[in-house]
Amino acid sequence: MEDNRKANKSNITISLYWKCQLIGWGLVSVYWAYIVYTRDNYGVFYTLLSYVVDVSIGIFLTHIYRTFILKSNKSVIEFKKLLLKIVPSIIILAIFFMFLANLKWYYYWAVLEGKELDLLTQLFYWDPVLITGIRLMSIWLLAYHLYHYYINQIAITKANTQLSIIAKQAQLDNLSAQLNPHFLFNSLNSIKSLVIENPSIARRAIDLLSDLLRSSLYEKDKNLITIKEELSLVKDYIELEKMRFEERLQLKIRVDKTLNNFKIPTLSIQLLLENAIKHGIDPKVEGGIVNLTIVSDKNNIIITVQNPGRLSNTKKSPGLGLKNLQERLAIQYKGKATFSLTQIDKESVSAIITLPIKVDENI
Repeated sequence: MEDNRKANKSNITISLYWKCQLIGWGLVSVYWAYIVYTRDNYGVFYTLLSYVVDVSIGIFLTHIYRTFILKSNKSVIEFKKLLLKIVPSIIILAIFFMFLANLKWYYYWAVLEGKELDLLTQLFYWDPVLITGIRLMSIWLLAYHLYHYYINQIAITKANTQLSIIAKQAQLDNLSAQLNPHFLFNSLNSIKSLVIENPSIARRAIDLLSDLLRSSLYEKDKNLITIKEELSLVKDYIELEKMRFEERLQLKIRVDKTLNNFKIPTLSIQLLLENAIKHGIDPKVEGGIVNLTIVSDKNNIIITVQNPGRLSNTKKSPGLGLKNLQERLAIQYKGKATFSLTQIDKESVSAIITLPIKVDENI
């Protein structure tokens, strides 16, 4: 039991408010204690007693004000209205400060020292007591309200930041929700043509699609995926597409293996390959080669997909996928990532994603 009591005592903490009250009024009252000790010859005991009373007066008045403000929910006042709101309170508190300080002074000289003094005259002795009260109460009230105003602004900023993050996440979730049906639709079209022509290959295609969808579901809460994981999905996707295009589709991959653990937007490479196959390989009877390159320079990861085709044909129907990708990059990397689609020569188109290497992990 004694150990528990000691532990409870050691856990007692003083709030910031009370620390400021005790330290602030304690320091201010030191000056008055010095005055009464040197000028008025109070003596050590009465000087200390006067010091305690002065500290108590300051804390008593300001704490009553704080209690009233908290009950009326007006601790946070708009900065522009602050002065107009607290001026009457400063004057009222200063008047009470004058009364209490004068009453303390009267009690010492009239009661303890036996001097004949008029109580009303002493209570309304205002210079310099009232002026001192106005100055002290002005400092205290301004400090109190400005502190709460500052804390309130921090809370508002944090709340707005959190709302911004939630809104951004909602946008990404919406884009991902659009992406999966788009991918599924194109994959089912690929399998559709195989069902009659080659049922065994169609079954393998369904297995591949099942794996792709399973991976997509498992990664649905992740906006970013490592390059290594993305390439694994890409290989399954290409195998699925090769069942339809056979030798017409060739994929060449060149990847800097040091980038395997770098995270990129989920299904971003797959989207570029899907676009390359749709607009570059499918329209050509002879098909063609799609080149995937992932390299880095000093500050960026550069993902390039090059395929046969003409940009003018692609522009006619860019599709949901590329628009989706551009929006995701803009949101995910806050404008630091880029996407471009360019005509390299008469028969070749290049799609390039550039991602910053040093990116905030909380994006």
